[in-house]
Amino acid sequence: MISGQSVLTPGNRGGPRHPQVTVIRDYQACIPFTRILAEGDIVLLLTPVVTPHEQNGSDPFEPFGRALAARHPWIRHVPYTARGGITNTHVAFIKRAKAVIFVISSPPNSGQSSQVEIAEVSQTVGDEKPHIVVACGNVHNFGLMEASFPTIVQSRPSPIDLNEVAAVLFGECAGAGTSGVKVQELIMAPKYWPPEEWDGLDVTPVYDLWNQCLPDQFHLEKFPLQNLLQRDGYAMHYVVRLPETREIIGFCATYTTFVDKAGERLIGSLATIIVKSPYRRRGIGRSLYEHALRQLRKIRGVDRLRLGSTFPRLLSGIPAHSPSEEWFQRRGWPMDRLGPGHGQYICDWLLKIEDWPNGGVSTVPLGLVFRQATFDDSQSVLDFIENETARKDYTGWYDQYMNLAHNGRLNDIILGLDRSRIVAAALVYTPHDGGLALDLPWARTIGSDVGGVTCICIAGWLYAYQLVENTGLTRRIDENGAMASSKDTIMIRLLDACIAVLRDHGMQRVYLDAIKGGDEGFQSMGESSYMRLGLDY
Repeated sequence: MISGQSVLTPGNRGGPRHPQVTVIRDYQACIPFTRILAEGDIVLLLTPVVTPHEQNGSDPFEPFGRALAARHPWIRHVPYTARGGITNTHVAFIKRAKAVIFVISSPPNSGQSSQVEIAEVSQTVGDEKPHIVVACGNVHNFGLMEASFPTIVQSRPSPIDLNEVAAVLFGECAGAGTSGVKVQELIMAPKYWPPEEWDGLDVTPVYDLWNQCLPDQFHLEKFPLQNLLQRDGYAMHYVVRLPETREIIGFCATYTTFVDKAGERLIGSLATIIVKSPYRRRGIGRSLYEHALRQLRKIRGVDRLRLGSTFPRLLSGIPAHSPSEEWFQRRGWPMDRLGPGHGQYICDWLLKIEDWPNGGVSTVPLGLVFRQATFDDSQSVLDFIENETARKDYTGWYDQYMNLAHNGRLNDIILGLDRSRIVAAALVYTPHDGGLALDLPWARTIGSDVGGVTCICIAGWLYAYQLVENTGLTRRIDENGAMASSKDTIMIRLLDACIAVLRDHGMQRVYLDAIKGGDEGFQSMGESSYMRLGLDY
């Protein structure tokens, strides 16, 4: 016998009592053993060592070994110590065994490896062998519900209870019920749950999970969500199910999008990961996350990854101030708020058209014109968007402009021109449009009178600054050095033109999505409050 320090929690002493054994879970379907054992199959019993003076010179787990051997004579009983853990001797036995029974009897002592950690090593060595953990005490006190063991049996550490465990393992009785323990605390998955590719045939379980997991302002109706998810060639989604009921308890949506006009480089979007509340902190989200990233990296042409999605738009990024922010940060996503890709704040705004000043600003800088695009503008619009979105890294915007141009819907493109040169562009849509409204569903969730403005693009040369001598004022110049209108002026005039078009379509409110800079930009213009705040990636 291997000698070592006692790690056994003594059983209760007193009068006769009924044994109580509970099968917490059995995802391996190895109980009863008659399903998996044949004559001559070795079963390894690993139990913690107890010093002789604490147990009157006897091993308290020997009766358990004898009870097992009475039902299957090929039991090999090998103790382990907290200090020694799994040694080469244990490895040799594990390799020969058909199944392993690992007994845990106490939480870790200071400075020692926990019995749970040793059991995890044993399970790893055994690879796919049936591995049964017998907890002589409350599984929650040992931290077993957070561990990755597929089969766990709970018992008290007395000989009569352990004899009952043997009977349960060999199918002679079913064990006690789980009364007094919350079901959601018992039906927990291992640390790794194998994700399955979602076939998309029945959106109802994912729809229900979406609205259960996300705050009210992110709720969607079934058809818009189905349309966002079912994108052949662009979407790959994954689910995690409960083994017993096949209920979907975790979902991950991913997309691939062309980075630029060339159509050779792709960006992989991790659009969302949601896990049903009772099953969080059990490894489901991590399993989905790691699996989704592996699949995205396998796709030829994917050279970048992002959190959130552009088009179709589920969420632009991570909802601000949510626990998932720290979760992603631990996995290497920066959160320093320095700019796009670093957790920069973005927000969605809802403006009332009646609150917008009639005519926007009173003066229009000389030479500036704002209007709907025409057929003659097609190529110049696409050239402008191609250059600006490539420079600003606005993935997916070019496709949206190109689709409208090719479909003859150029009136949905609003332009700002300095004489004949395009300096700004934006897209407008109403809830009933078949294109943008399907890719951007959030306006219609607010109301049928809400139109949208998206893909706002302002020329980069408007960002140059020149300090006016002796005034302390800053003005903007173009690359030729001529004075240009400020970005704020261009933005207000562009929005004014967009709102005028939406007003003519009967809209009463305007939805602006994914505006960079958090909740300050439009407050400086004195407009309505933002609707939702997120972190851009």
